[in-house]
Amino acid sequence: MTVAPVYKQGWTMDDVHWSLFDSSRVDSALLAAVKAAALVEYNAPDYVTYLKRVFVNASPETIAAIEQWGREEAQHGRALGRWAEMADPNFKLEEAFTRFRKGYSPAHFAETDSRSVRGSRRGEMIARCVVESGTSSYYSAIRDASEEPVLKEIAGRVAADEYRHYKLFYDTLQAQAEPDLSFWRKLWIAVSRVRESDDDELAFSFYCANVRPEEEAAKPYDRKTYSRLAGQASMAVYNRHHIQKLVQMVTKVVGANPHGWLANLAGAVLWRRLSAKSGLDRLETAGSFAPNQ
Repeated sequence: MTVAPVYKQGWTMDDVHWSLFDSSRVDSALLAAVKAAALVEYNAPDYVTYLKRVFVNASPETIAAIEQWGREEAQHGRALGRWAEMADPNFKLEEAFTRFRKGYSPAHFAETDSRSVRGSRRGEMIARCVVESGTSSYYSAIRDASEEPVLKEIAGRVAADEYRHYKLFYDTLQAQAEPDLSFWRKLWIAVSRVRESDDDELAFSFYCANVRPEEEAAKPYDRKTYSRLAGQASMAVYNRHHIQKLVQMVTKVVGANPHGWLANLAGAVLWRRLSAKSGLDRLETAGSFAPNQ
């Protein structure tokens, strides 16, 4: 079994081995998914501004950690975008990102209220942990699926960062002086955040990344259509153990046993749902799960 390299925090664009790029190993479906992911990652500054409002008057260390998180997320977008530009010279990260920003701006980004849309700082950190669970698993899946060496390296670096980000938000959650939330409230926040994966962020990022400006008239944006296409492109990289790792991380943050019956049941249900959504015909029978990462 091939052991993936261990990437440490603090890497830069210059650390990536760009010279190893092999265009003959670029997968078109994976390329489409990476283009969209680059736009979402590159949009980190808006999330930083929002989180700093939620954590107004927090310790300087907390604010510094949020800002560092944002810088690392934006770098993920630049790295993925640069790779996509190498794989498809017609793709331009800045051009696609400008279109994405023009058409996608969640209401809570523009508000000045310091209260989290999740109801509390604890709720916000649960939601962030859910996101980092998804991204660390997603980029692990891309790393394992890609045969192109530079994308495999970038995905490995990003996956390692996202796992550290999960730990950052989990530790921040545990450090809050607010009263703890009930298990059912935590579960509701987590499930609600997972359901938001069907919102315009992923669908519209896929549209802006893969439909050129001159094609917009012939291919107007339709949320349902591009949500389906985004799902088919991104979910195809997953294997079952990636999904189970995601579920284990989420169940931990809501206070359940990450290796218990709830995690096993949720993993089986989510795997079936994502397989159906992505149009995959590789559904396995229920059984044991092997954690990844």
